[in-house]
Amino acid sequence: MRIISGKFRGLQLKVPGGLPVRPTTDFAKTGLFNILSNRYDLEECDVLDLYAGTGSLSFEFISRGVKSCIAIDKDGGCVHYMRSMIRQLDPDASMQVLQYQALRYIGNCLNKFDIIVADPPYAITPAEELIELIFSRNILLPGGIFILEHSKERDFSQLPHFMEARKYGQVAFSFFAEATND
Repeated sequence: MRIISGKFRGLQLKVPGGLPVRPTTDFAKTGLFNILSNRYDLEECDVLDLYAGTGSLSFEFISRGVKSCIAIDKDGGCVHYMRSMIRQLDPDASMQVLQYQALRYIGNCLNKFDIIVADPPYAITPAEELIELIFSRNILLPGGIFILEHSKERDFSQLPHFMEARKYGQVAFSFFAEATND
């Protein structure tokens, strides 16, 4: 697992064994960031990474210079790893790592974000709950997007706010946003 682009490009993330994670593949991460880089000026974005695990997506966002990134994971080992990595990479980076259950964090969240990503365990993807909370709590900024990573077998196209899905090998990303009146 490596950081693909930005100031930490090429850096290998050496994840300790025993963490309950399934990191996003480099192939899928490249596809996702190609989409995001074409839609957003990432340096102007506030990002929330739910079910952050190893922080692979968060570190990619930080490497690309986002304004801020909050990484949420409930596992203490994952939180410890992310905090130690950010201290090594850039102690001044605008990345905050919190140990929290994702749905609970959203339910209490007072911040607003341009981009929210969630990579929950595939077997228990709480898509409906995540979408309901994110949009009912109004934590996306205007023009913001929620991206759900899931197995390619899942189809979330019937859920509210669905825009599109992209598949990369065994991984898929479903994109959700408020409808715009063009």
